Amino acid sequence: MRRLLTAFVCLIAGIATTSAQSNYAVVRGSVFDPQHHAVPGAHIHVNDAATGAKREAVSNATGLYEIAGLQPGTYSLTVDGQGFAQTQQTIELEVGQQATIDLPLRVNSDKQTVNVEASGELLKTQDASVGAVVDQKSVDSLPLNGRMLIDLVLTVPGAHASHGAARGDMNPLYWRPGQRSAVSIGGSRPNANYFLLDGATNTDPTFSTQNLSASPDAVQEFQVQTGSYSAEMGGAGGGQINIITRSGTSKFHGTAYEFLRNGAMDAHSFNDMGMSNFLVQNNFGSSIGGPVWHSGKTFFFLNYEGLRTVETMAMVDTVPTPEEAGGDFSQSGIDIYDPTTTQPNPAFNPALPPSKSNPQYIRQQFEYNGVKNVIPPDRISQAASIMLNKYEPQPNAMDMGGMTMMGQPTVVGAGNDANNYLDLRKMRMNQDQGTARVDHNFANGDLAYFRYSASKEYGFHPQMGLPGFGFYHDDFSQNGILAWNHVFSSRMVIRLQRRSHGS
Repeated sequence: MRRLLTAFVCLIAGIATTSAQSNYAVVRGSVFDPQHHAVPGAHIHVNDAATGAKREAVSNATGLYEIAGLQPGTYSLTVDGQGFAQTQQTIELEVGQQATIDLPLRVNSDKQTVNVEASGELLKTQDASVGAVVDQKSVDSLPLNGRMLIDLVLTVPGAHASHGAARGDMNPLYWRPGQRSAVSIGGSRPNANYFLLDGATNTDPTFSTQNLSASPDAVQEFQVQTGSYSAEMGGAGGGQINIITRSGTSKFHGTAYEFLRNGAMDAHSFNDMGMSNFLVQNNFGSSIGGPVWHSGKTFFFLNYEGLRTVETMAMVDTVPTPEEAGGDFSQSGIDIYDPTTTQPNPAFNPALPPSKSNPQYIRQQFEYNGVKNVIPPDRISQAASIMLNKYEPQPNAMDMGGMTMMGQPTVVGAGNDANNYLDLRKMRMNQDQGTARVDHNFANGDLAYFRYSASKEYGFHPQMGLPGFGFYHDDFSQNGILAWNHVFSSRMVIRLQRRSHGS
C-alpha cells in the first residue's frame, strides 16, 4: 500500500507539473492595506470578459494569492476584504504569462467600489526568459503573403529568415513549401526551434520543423521565447514558439475572406527578361465562433482556409543540340576524347605540376570521316540515343544567357549549346486546412476543451536545371488536444491532457 500511495503521489505530481508547459496563464500577488500590511482572507474573483468563466481564490495568512490555469484573454479582477472597499481591475493575460499583480485595499466602512481604470506594464518577475508575444491585433492586421503565420515570428527581435531543409522547397525528400519554418531565432539553426500548439507538441520530428501551419484566423496569439527560458520549455535549444488557437465567446463572431494575386496586374521583374510572369494565387476561407445554444457555458469555433497557387517558372537551361545527340561536337567549342585510347604520357614530368602541356595521361580526340570531335555512330549506345532524341527537349533558343529559377547566372558563350533552352513550366500548390474547437466552463471553475486541426497540401514544383523533371508533393498533417483543468480548491489545480500530432 505504501508503494502504491507513493506511485499515486508521483503521478499526480507529474500531471501537475505538465501544466507549466502550456498556453495557460497564472495570476499571483499579494493583498495589503494602506499601511502595506497583509490582508488575509480576502476574496479574489476573476471573470473572463469573453466567456463569463469565473474563478475565485482567497488570500492566505500572509496576504498572498494565486490563480492558475487561466486562458489568455481579458479578465475583470475583483477583490473583497472585510472592512475594505471593493476594488476592481481589468487585466490582459498573454499566452504562458505568469503575472504578478499586487492588490491594495482602501479602508472604508461605507460600501463602495474602487475601479482601477489603467495599470502599468506587468513586469516579469517569475523567470528570466527573453522574448515577445505577438498579440491578436498583430495577427489580424499585419499583411502576410500566403497567410503564413510563421512570417509574424520575424517581428520578434532576434528572429530572422533562414534557409535549409526547413524552407520546405530545398530538399525533394521534405517537399513542404506550405509548411515552411526556416526561421533562425537568437542565432540558432532553424531546426533547433520548438513549436507548441495549445500546449501540444507541434514539432515535426523529421527535421524539427513546424508540423502544422495554423491559419491566422484560427490563432489568437502566440509567444516567442528567444533565450533564457525556463526548464519546462526545454524541448529544443533554439526558439520556443507557443501558439494558441481561438475559442468561441458569448457572442457570435465570424469572418469570410478572399485574397487574390494575379500576374496580369504585375510588372516584369529583372529575372523575367520580358517572358511570362503568369501568377494566380487565391487565398480564401471563413471562420465562425460563438455559444452553443444559450447555455452560456459551452462555446465553439470553426475555421477553414484554402490556397490555390499557379505560377509560371522561367529558367534558361542548356540541352544537347540535334548534332550533339547524333555524336557531332565539332561546333560545340570543346574537344572530346576517346576514353579507350587512354595511356600514360611518356613525356610526363612529375617534378612539374600537371597541366595541359604536362598531362600524366594522354588520349586521342574522337574523329570520324576526317572530322575531329565527332563520335562514330557505332560507338553511341542505343539507350543513350533513344533518350537524347526521344525524351530530351530540343533547343528553342540560341545563347540567351540569363538566370536560373534561383537567380544564379547560367553559362554564357561556351558554344552553340549554351543557354539554348527556355524552360517555362507551371508550379502548382494547393492547400486545405481546418480547425474545430469546443470549450466548456463548469460551475466549479473547471475548464475543458477539445481542438482538432488538419492540413492537406499537394502540388508540383519544376526541378531546377532538369527540363521536364520536377517533384510532386502530397502531405497531410494533423494536431489535436483534449484538456481538462480541474479545480480541487483555490490552492490546487491539476491539468489532465491528451494530445497527438502527426504528418
